[in-house]
Amino acid sequence: FALPFAFSGMLAAARGWPGWSVVLLVIACMVTARTAAMTWNRIADRDVDAKNPRTAQRALPAGRVSLVGAWTLLLVSAVGFAWAAASLNRLTLILAPVALAVVLFYSLTKRFTWACHFVLGLSLSIAPIGAWIAVRGRLDVEVLWLGLGVLLWTAGFDTLYACQDADFDRDAGLRSLPARFGVARALLLARACHVGAAIALVVFGPAWSLGWPYLLAVGLAAGVMAWSHSLVSADDLSRVGVAFFQANVTVSVLVLVGVIGAVVLG
Repeated sequence: FALPFAFSGMLAAARGWPGWSVVLLVIACMVTARTAAMTWNRIADRDVDAKNPRTAQRALPAGRVSLVGAWTLLLVSAVGFAWAAASLNRLTLILAPVALAVVLFYSLTKRFTWACHFVLGLSLSIAPIGAWIAVRGRLDVEVLWLGLGVLLWTAGFDTLYACQDADFDRDAGLRSLPARFGVARALLLARACHVGAAIALVVFGPAWSLGWPYLLAVGLAAGVMAWSHSLVSADDLSRVGVAFFQANVTVSVLVLVGVIGAVVLG
């Protein structure tokens, strides 16, 4: 979900192609950071996953991957991320521990706050912001609009996805918006997040002088987000998978296509 947004931040910052070295290092950062984050998530949640029928067949609780193997993968990924960040520029090196801490911290948040979805959003928002810094070597205020859009977009779709585990989370003492406020209210909050995401993504265009191709793409992405919400209701969560996977891949790719179009047509 986050990689197209990382490319969007990178291409917008460079106003075009930033060179193969930057592109490959950004990809390396994305792959290693996500691998570290997902591996830690599986390690931290292995006992909870084993009790949830929806997640019991994941690799760790099902015994297909050893705990030692998972910790090894986490360590190798973290070191790889630090190396890739250090190879980009001084600011990416300085911020690498902060970025890694945020993406790892998310896995613990369901234990103490229903705002965990927004922490996940913060984790994914690092992708376009970090890619921007990788190109420019500094943090410009304009990219924060893109980061905010990704944060709210992520919080919205993660809230939607969490609705299917509302009862389990409540019984297990885990925190989430659906567990705290109920599925119906959580769906309303998810829609509000996606409205905010669309607004932030629209603002990013003029803020960075991206023209009509970008705004058209964001309009289509907003339509896809609206469509994803039409697939689910408090009484019918059977199509959450479609709303979660297909819709969100489409949203991120559309924004990337819009940035490419705006950069190419200048």
